[in-house]
Amino acid sequence: MDLITAKDLNNKLINKEISSYEVTKMIFERIKKSKLNSYITTCEESALKSSIEADKKFSEKSSDITPLTGIPVMVKDNISTKNIKTTAASKILKDYIPPFDATVVKHLKNAGAVILGKGNMDEFAMGSSNETSSYGPVLNPWDTNKVPGGSSGGAASAVAAGECYLALGSDTGGSIRQPASLCGVVGMKPTYGLVSRYGLIAFGSSLDQIGPIARSVEDCGNLLNIIAKKDSFDSTSVTSPYENFTEDIHKDIKNMKLAVPKEYITENVDSSVKNNFMESLSILSNLGASIEEISLPLTEYALAVYYIIAPSEASANLSRFDGVKYGMSTKNAKNSTEYIREVRGSGFGEEVKRRILIGTYALSSGYYDAYYKKAQQVRTLIINEFNEAFKKFDALVTPTSPILAFDLESKNNDPLSMYMSDICTIPANIAGLPAISVPSGMSNNLPIGLQFMGPQFGDKKILQIAYNFEKTAQWNKLNTFEND
Repeated sequence: MDLITAKDLNNKLINKEISSYEVTKMIFERIKKSKLNSYITTCEESALKSSIEADKKFSEKSSDITPLTGIPVMVKDNISTKNIKTTAASKILKDYIPPFDATVVKHLKNAGAVILGKGNMDEFAMGSSNETSSYGPVLNPWDTNKVPGGSSGGAASAVAAGECYLALGSDTGGSIRQPASLCGVVGMKPTYGLVSRYGLIAFGSSLDQIGPIARSVEDCGNLLNIIAKKDSFDSTSVTSPYENFTEDIHKDIKNMKLAVPKEYITENVDSSVKNNFMESLSILSNLGASIEEISLPLTEYALAVYYIIAPSEASANLSRFDGVKYGMSTKNAKNSTEYIREVRGSGFGEEVKRRILIGTYALSSGYYDAYYKKAQQVRTLIINEFNEAFKKFDALVTPTSPILAFDLESKNNDPLSMYMSDICTIPANIAGLPAISVPSGMSNNLPIGLQFMGPQFGDKKILQIAYNFEKTAQWNKLNTFEND
């Protein structure tokens, strides 16, 4: 079956042109043949059972059919799934089976989605290449010698290759948008708090946000409609200001004001990405939007702020994994101190340990004021700068990733270079803003993504802008790689 959108599949299911069972069976055959390593765990038996239940709803013309009914979906492996192994791609959680579903997973099930399994990822969502997973790297379907991006690399790769129709990822500094860009799919980070984080294995609690990955902007919006609900189990959860994120998606963007922050177009941006970005601006201009270059000078501090705050929060969040309540156990210890050292030393990967050490240092006595406190103060200044920009503009437009998908293992010994690949996506997490990446072109048969950022709760508007761009550019319909 061609790589159609979830919306198109939903129409085929409603019209009984194909069954959810047939589609689900077909996808599992594709997954079994795949070399991409997009999944850590698959759930064929339960997924086929769910597909049969969905087909029954279509046969009976049930009143509770949703845009997700019968649609095969992947869930990133740091999102809790009841009775399904959830490891965050870490050795330390290799045998962990949660006794509960994350709130977003409950929403998926209530909507009739077919959960295929758990997506491979960078360990504890720490990485930009999906190479830090203890289950091996994910490969980019456009070129299997390249990375898919991270940390939601399994989700982006699977959506691009037809190994699922939709996926839930998490985004702490670009972990949905960057792999979406590198794999040629659509990925969205909603406004912070719009989607419940209950059941998400925390990395940076003030930065983490669950969001959709799909083959179209409208699919992202439809999935957001299902998962964007206030949750009493998450104290940072907020009530959505919209009942329907896609109701205005088909409206044109004439007279909308878009801004291009010049700090995002630097010498670190690949020339092919720059050229594509300028072509994308022309498309937006032809659609009737006005485009103006602006300056957001505090942007240059966002990366430094992120790499103080995120590791600090990770240091605190990951302290629970000590082999007592959570995590693997060991018999190679004489006392409790040795036990914890052995469990954490052998259970965490190198990148995770690096970030824990950085965070612990930043929070330590004598350094807290110099690092963490100062980073939070600069964060407030960055938020204020964005707020001022959005008083005048509807959205900001930037490249999603400054580079194309890079070779496997090419940046493993250069963490700073790896960190720089998130330079365009991190600011939205720092400020808690919604942002979406949409395919905008190709270079050397590798996808390029365009990013739209909106003000707080501007999710509906950036979906509208992205949809109009997608409809005109139509890069989301180009798939020339082998799927099987």
